[in-house]
Amino acid sequence: MLIREARTEDWAAVWPFFARIVRAGETFTYPLDLSREDAEGWWMTKAPSRTVVAVDDSGAVLGTAKMNRNHLGNGGHVASASYMVDPAHGGRGVGRALCTYTIDWARAEGYRAMQFNAVVATNTRAVRLYESLGFEVLGTLPEGFRHPGEGYVGLHIMHRSLVDD
Repeated sequence: MLIREARTEDWAAVWPFFARIVRAGETFTYPLDLSREDAEGWWMTKAPSRTVVAVDDSGAVLGTAKMNRNHLGNGGHVASASYMVDPAHGGRGVGRALCTYTIDWARAEGYRAMQFNAVVATNTRAVRLYESLGFEVLGTLPEGFRHPGEGYVGLHIMHRSLVDD
């Protein structure tokens, strides 16, 4: 698997699984009816933020991540990231590779920490992955997310220091 900078033409491969994940309404706080054009603008970030794709040996897109500054001004030393793995390629380490890549990117860019603002509490695979990579739940917004099957569930704020690792 190779993780590389996303190109404009990659959006055609990302959009189908992006739309499927968002429309399922289980893991992202995005509008369920987000248009392809708006989604591309939200996901395919511009510098100094970054969007990458994980591809297999044939060049097929397996997943994607976007990395950005979480806050501006005096909070600009904290990074954030979001991840989407094509469900057809889940459980094969793509999410772990993308998450590790973003941690390394943030550290190399001089960020002191990473923070995830809205990890759905019922997304236990993601929570376990992030915790295995050193993130911790700082707090949970009770009933902060309306899950289509579970009702109102918590949204975790997760954090990982990038200093003195």
